[in-house]
Amino acid sequence: MNNHQFQEIKTERLLLRKLKNSDWEMISFLRSDKEVNQFVKRPTAKTKEKAIEFISKINNGIDQQHLFYWAITKNDTDQTIGTICLWNFSKDQKTAEIGFDLSPKFQGKGIMTECLKSTLNFGFKKLNLDLVTAYTNKENESSKKVLERNGFKFVVDKKDEHDQDNIVYELNREKPVATK
Repeated sequence: MNNHQFQEIKTERLLLRKLKNSDWEMISFLRSDKEVNQFVKRPTAKTKEKAIEFISKINNGIDQQHLFYWAITKNDTDQTIGTICLWNFSKDQKTAEIGFDLSPKFQGKGIMTECLKSTLNFGFKKLNLDLVTAYTNKENESSKKVLERNGFKFVVDKKDEHDQDNIVYELNREKPVATK
């Protein structure tokens, strides 16, 4: 992936870092909790073993430069409260998909907006992406709002071939207008 190594991202309140095995409880929660997964169709990780297996798979993908996946932690604690990732890169490495989840007790505090801004900045400036896509369930009002607040536009004519309940949002890198 353009030889870009994983790097931590620091924001005003947050540290986005690589997953550790000690994050297994939050990963298990995020991937198995009914409220968090209300709009998501994905395999669960209900046991410690399944959560650690998932963490290992993600970290292997990072090491092989197939994806970027961060644990979201507050600056004053190492406790994971959510995750955010850039993955599913196009062959030319100019497009990626973004995905995120956050523990319900931390929602509504601007945390995901802070994460999105810094992750998108990384994607557009460090990875030189031209386009970032996001798939969300058509009923997931919270996800749609955070995407729209961060400049993503709903794409009417694009469908998720794997989940007909999803809608697609896109964000283009700002390109300077050519002047004469």
